[in-house]
Amino acid sequence: MTGTVLVAYGTTNGSTAQIAEAIADVLSKYGLTVEALPAQSVTSVASYEAVVVGGGLYAGRWQKHARRFIRRHRRALSERPLWLFSSGPLDPSASEKDIPPVPGVKKAMAELDAREHVTFGGCLEEGAKGWVARMLLRNGKGGDFRDFTAIETWAAHVADELTHT
Repeated sequence: MTGTVLVAYGTTNGSTAQIAEAIADVLSKYGLTVEALPAQSVTSVASYEAVVVGGGLYAGRWQKHARRFIRRHRRALSERPLWLFSSGPLDPSASEKDIPPVPGVKKAMAELDAREHVTFGGCLEEGAKGWVARMLLRNGKGGDFRDFTAIETWAAHVADELTHT
């Protein structure tokens, strides 16, 4: 592969953006040209040879900008290699077992013939936006459950697929 890879993400408090940046860093170490961008800022995917899309999970749904990105670019995404990731469980479960995609993401995977989906642990820390986030934090449900070793391992797997096709 010689083209550019897009890592688009939907994030509310920045945790998913940090995961997307980590994925982009690994892909670039494999010699790929990569752009990590907020999903809502992408107007076209035509110039990208492959796409990775990630979204934070909120109440069993992907973050709204990730969902809208998939809808808006449906046709173009179905024509190129596509990987999806979610971030969200505020516990160690994502590091302990494979967590299947939420229904909306599962549907998008099937419709767009996505190559793979993975769920990473989430992060919710003091200062997070939204009343639900503040309530979760008040009830002691916050913390950083992201496993950057697992994120980098998955990104290396994606890079291997892209550089050996």
